[in-house]
Amino acid sequence: MGKRGVLLINVGTPDEPTIPSVKKYLKEFLLDPDVIDIPAPLRHLLVRGIILRVRPKKIAPLYQKIWMDEGSPLRVYSSRITTSLNEMFGDTEFEFSMRYGNPSISAGLAKLRAAGVDELLLLPMFPHYAQATTESSLKHAHKQLAAMDWAPSLLEMQHFETEEEYTTPLANSIQPHIDKDTHLLFSYHGLPISHVKRIDKSKKHCQKVDDCCSIKCDANQLCYAHHCMETTLSVVAKLGLEIDEWSLSYQSRLGPVKWLEPSTVNKVEELVKRGVKKLAIVAPAFLADGLETLEELDIGIREHFYELGGEELTVIGCLNDDSEWIKGLGALIDKTFQTASA
Repeated sequence: MGKRGVLLINVGTPDEPTIPSVKKYLKEFLLDPDVIDIPAPLRHLLVRGIILRVRPKKIAPLYQKIWMDEGSPLRVYSSRITTSLNEMFGDTEFEFSMRYGNPSISAGLAKLRAAGVDELLLLPMFPHYAQATTESSLKHAHKQLAAMDWAPSLLEMQHFETEEEYTTPLANSIQPHIDKDTHLLFSYHGLPISHVKRIDKSKKHCQKVDDCCSIKCDANQLCYAHHCMETTLSVVAKLGLEIDEWSLSYQSRLGPVKWLEPSTVNKVEELVKRGVKKLAIVAPAFLADGLETLEELDIGIREHFYELGGEELTVIGCLNDDSEWIKGLGALIDKTFQTASA
């Protein structure tokens, strides 16, 4: 057995909460065809001609609201997790990277190579498989490995939506924040419907069968929406919740295409109309807090909820550097290596 290494890959973050830094980050992120999968000329027109002229000015102040003393929350928590894993595994090298921004995937791979790693696990930090996150990260990592002319023994962890090592810490993080009067909303990152339909090679299941996301079958093995539902049902079972005590929604939309429904904004409005006064929101697709949780949910959705007449809102923090989660992640990693060597 050679020396083992793990590259943790997260989506990315600006280097600074400034307009130029945010613009640079958004340009790399949004020009990826796996993120906005429209013809290249239209994508460049949309991103360069419209989005990059407007959004950096709007988003930079939002990043400033959530920026930590050590830097971007996503980078800070990724660094803490990596440090903890290196301390936990004395014989395995860990590095973290960002698909977009810094530290880059190529930089992380270079460090692992320099450390003498010859058995490498690529670990996108996304519990639910998606073209715009998992697939894009793995494709880019393979591209960088080829450019480096480095061919270690390679493993991939593509998704872990129902693994106990993930769902148990998640459920335990939620439990203290809910009671019999609380409605629990699972808010997942949004995704264009075209991305999930593409996964269905049969072309007969996704968006064509009633309750398609709740049915486990070959057609949706890598379906993001199905994975989100699987995580939700697993956690709901652990918490002992009834069907009317929880809901599922999707946040963070961009562009004119059709997205997974319902949106978090619309779902919150619906819940208030139903009489929900006490709401807790958890965002299981995000393993570390960032703009989508600290600003979009904890500031934007919170204000909207109270404006609608809601009385109490709790936005449950991501797993971040929670010790139970880090132990679970370590167990997942160890299980992956053990399975490969069996």
